[in-house]
Amino acid sequence: MFRGQFEHAIDEKGRLSIPAKFREALRKEKTLVLTSSDAYLTAYPLKEWRALEDRLRANPKFKREQRDFLRFVYSSAEDVAMDSQGRILVPQGLRQRAGIMREVVIIGMMDTIEIWDKGRWAAKVASAPSPEELSAKLGELGI
Repeated sequence: MFRGQFEHAIDEKGRLSIPAKFREALRKEKTLVLTSSDAYLTAYPLKEWRALEDRLRANPKFKREQRDFLRFVYSSAEDVAMDSQGRILVPQGLRQRAGIMREVVIIGMMDTIEIWDKGRWAAKVASAPSPEELSAKLGELGI
């Protein structure tokens, strides 16, 4: 389970240190699947990625939306291994797609991790609905 928000920097070689709290949750899995998602990157533990693939396989591929999703997600997906110091190498192409320069915000999203460029994250937070609005939306969803 991933939760919390952490600020880190990508080094000149493209390596990113995974927060210690997240490394603890990943102690059995040393491989993440990184993929581009809108304006950020999503890191899936291999177990979660395989569960997503199983759900996708259960749906017919002739649906246009699924084919579009597969093209977008799989065309950018990269397996990355965590080194002994808890770092991953974020490929240059993925950094470019997500607009990530150096400073990032790493966010726990329950079963996945999001990696945002710090400026893009600040813009997202600034444009986010108020806590009251979010609570009302959750209520509409029955949560």
